[in-house]
Amino acid sequence: MMDLIGNLGLGLSAALTPYNILFCFVGTLLGTLVGVLPGIGPTATIAMLLPITLSLSPETSLIMLAGIYYGAQYGGSTTAILINLPGESSSAVTALDGYQMARQGRAGPALAAAALSSFFAGTIATVVVAALAPPLTSIALKFGSPEYFGLMVLGLAASIVLARGSVLKTIAMVSMGLVFGLVGTDINTGAMRFTLGRPELADGLNFVAVAVGLFGIAEILRNLETTIERTAVISRVAGLWPSRADFKAMIGPACRGTLLGSALGVLPGGGAILASFASYALEKKISKTPERFGNGAIEGVAGPEAANNAGAQTSFIPMLTLGVPANPVMALMIGAMIIQGIVPGPQVATEQPVLFWGLIASMWIGNLLLVILNLPLIGLWVKLLTVPYTVLFPAILAFASIGVYSVNSNTFDLYVMAAFGVFGYVLSKLDFEPAPMLLGFVLGPLLEEHLRRAMTISHGDVSVFFTRPISAGLLTVALIVLIVAFLPNIARRRKQVFVEED
Repeated sequence: MMDLIGNLGLGLSAALTPYNILFCFVGTLLGTLVGVLPGIGPTATIAMLLPITLSLSPETSLIMLAGIYYGAQYGGSTTAILINLPGESSSAVTALDGYQMARQGRAGPALAAAALSSFFAGTIATVVVAALAPPLTSIALKFGSPEYFGLMVLGLAASIVLARGSVLKTIAMVSMGLVFGLVGTDINTGAMRFTLGRPELADGLNFVAVAVGLFGIAEILRNLETTIERTAVISRVAGLWPSRADFKAMIGPACRGTLLGSALGVLPGGGAILASFASYALEKKISKTPERFGNGAIEGVAGPEAANNAGAQTSFIPMLTLGVPANPVMALMIGAMIIQGIVPGPQVATEQPVLFWGLIASMWIGNLLLVILNLPLIGLWVKLLTVPYTVLFPAILAFASIGVYSVNSNTFDLYVMAAFGVFGYVLSKLDFEPAPMLLGFVLGPLLEEHLRRAMTISHGDVSVFFTRPISAGLLTVALIVLIVAFLPNIARRRKQVFVEED
């Protein structure tokens, strides 16, 4: 207990510096903005902001990027409640009852329920992250290459199960990501692989260019072909503070949502999205008046909002302790660490304690800033919804191009960005989910490294993966997970869970 308090004290001393508070504020403000504006999203925003992080210290850059991620969870609820258009997929469930509350003249209590439940969940999830991180890090420090190989295979298998759409398509995307991750120079032999004779690819595909293309440019292309009608139910929100009856109705769902989100957020794939859907289903099932759900039940706002915010924060646990991303945003966070010269994994906690604990402590500060930010600025967010996308997209495109070019000052990276932008757009038209490909792209080089190292240590004996208990257990679980994914009942449930996203 004393160690935990001491570590959080170290984190707070780092996170509470004026410079880090400023960038935490910038991150949460940007996150709220991209959450409010449908069609941008935290993944694309973080991808486009990665070049800026080169001019910041590692802890400052990660604090800002983390603020964008969980800030977007807050912002997404605003549009879900006011215009029935979730800014984030994890806020889709919030729209079911939040929008009905707004139509009934109770937009204020709905927005307050979302903000307060999210703050409560964020506070608890921060404690969960702080409590679980040290023991998991201690365990991970005992891992060898066979264990890391098994862990990454399990992570990829779990991402296949939890991604939306066809299992076969998801496997194809992961495999494609692994192949793209192998482009460049073979570390052992120095031979060029998959470079098509282009010397610019000797160091591999630029992570920032790939990420911005897949999520930023492809998102712009998708949005340009659709016209989104944005009509707010109300332009001025009054009576924000919930009544005593509202508070009483909120407490149980917020607590249960926090527990669900904290558990499901650790899972690779769509933990925060699954958590919000699961929370709504649970509240409706245990309610004595389930017919109220979908007609303005405040429990249908408080539970899912607590769940998706808790899930967003606990998704940092595998990234911080094991170096394995739980979702595309965490893959981008790992990318940010790599371009800062930090090797992701359990050694971060011991070698970079200020970064490790500063990031964890900043989550609570960020959640507090979000409550202060969101409720007073609701009028501004409503006005922003009227800005035509045809005005926004040129600025987004210019910003993305400047950012990608600034990383290496290499025009070839712009071609890579454009190519992956078109590729990402084509994938979406064919109903392929690009997120698993990014996870494969990030984990591919690490997977190869640990596979080769394990084979070298065992003198080419494959049994090393099955004679060591941990690696054998991880690979067995990965196999079971893949088998389960192909079961007809599970396939049907996956479609039902993610139907709100489409």
